[in-house]
Amino acid sequence: MNCSLPHRVLLSSPMEGQQDRLCLQSLWDFVTAKEPLIKSPFFPVLFSFTAYMAFCLPYIVLDFLSIRLPDLRKYKIQPQSYPSLRMMVPCIVQSLYHHVVLIFPVTFLHWYWRPMNLPVTAPELPEVLLQVAVCLLLFDFEYFLWHLLHHKVPWLYKTFHKVHHKHVSTFALTTQYSSVWELLSLGFFAAINPLLLGCHPLTEMIFFLVNIGLSVEDHSGYDLPWSTHRLVPFGLYGGAPHHDLHHLKFKSNYAPYFTHWDKLFGTFTESRSN
Repeated sequence: MNCSLPHRVLLSSPMEGQQDRLCLQSLWDFVTAKEPLIKSPFFPVLFSFTAYMAFCLPYIVLDFLSIRLPDLRKYKIQPQSYPSLRMMVPCIVQSLYHHVVLIFPVTFLHWYWRPMNLPVTAPELPEVLLQVAVCLLLFDFEYFLWHLLHHKVPWLYKTFHKVHHKHVSTFALTTQYSSVWELLSLGFFAAINPLLLGCHPLTEMIFFLVNIGLSVEDHSGYDLPWSTHRLVPFGLYGGAPHHDLHHLKFKSNYAPYFTHWDKLFGTFTESRSN
């Protein structure tokens, strides 16, 4: 699937296609101006770790502020439990170690065998929104199956997934506190979906950012007024309360984002927030 303008002109009027493309062309021009960095073998690991820490930072600040400010404390899902600096530092160290020792070699091999091609034109906005949504739905399904399997098979749980459940009360930095197998599995799911859909590189970057941001929110331990599950209607999205309950109870709410798979498989437990 080609997201570039010439393909889309065949499906829409020239003026409509041009307007759609121009919505993101300035952003894409800014990205391609950094082409040597984007094509560097170091970019994927820098992009991933920087985005992860950037999404975690507001919640880290919130963790320290809400201890002292009752107005913020009411948004904590488990207000009796707060992460300490001693709990946070190992999570950061492990994430950095995994990015340098594990993720970098994998992305380097990918860079060597499949160099990135940067098109001149940006994708059209409707196609970006559609493909990001499809990538999220695919990732949600893939992780649901992986997660369910690793809870139902005791050996898989003890060997690969138990480390992620070290913290019963989650905080943002526990998002990537996991085994090597879990990290590589989820990384593979996130990487393969845009490839299968033939996404434009900008669409791929946007999906990665959305996926990281939602995952961090899931583990944040906060139910804020603007949380994603409050913006998506009809209880279709579980969010932080949904995933926090999974860490607390272990035997329900296996899907990372949406609720339909847990409801279909009978593994859904409603959170107090909902």
